[in-house]
Amino acid sequence: MSIVIVEIKARSVNPEKLRKILNESNARFIGTDHQVDTYFNVVNGRLKLREGNIENALIYYKRDDKPGPKKSDVKLYKSKPDSMLKGLLEDSLGVLAVVDKVREIYFIDNVKFHIDEVEGLGTFVEIEAIDKTGELGQEKLLEQCNYYLELFGINENELIPVSYSDLILK
Repeated sequence: MSIVIVEIKARSVNPEKLRKILNESNARFIGTDHQVDTYFNVVNGRLKLREGNIENALIYYKRDDKPGPKKSDVKLYKSKPDSMLKGLLEDSLGVLAVVDKVREIYFIDNVKFHIDEVEGLGTFVEIEAIDKTGELGQEKLLEQCNYYLELFGINENELIPVSYSDLILK
């Protein structure tokens, strides 16, 4: 499945404030997921296997490393927990990094919100405006991301331009 996402990642010093805003905005709480993302060595983009209680997928994506809203082209393959896929990828590509996190997942329409507690890195918020069908377009997704950036009061200095794997590798 190919998906277009406009997303942001930011440090969060006040996750309680984010939960309150999401609750007041009638966000749908999906649940809390303990996720381990294993990133593999690839020539282009990023490839990770997500293993969680709620979400399990092989995810390949390309995006620019820049602060603020950025477009990601994502290919997602839903996988099953404890499949042989991880061993196959480890043996063939090698492991680049492992990110262990506890993620709260919320939705408002097509916009997905994560409040992440990442082992060794701290607390973050992610906003993902998702277009699964190509009907919304990048402009609408960018507009949605900017709206929630403002609603959450996220400052420019809190924005993170790279993936958790890049932060782990530093």
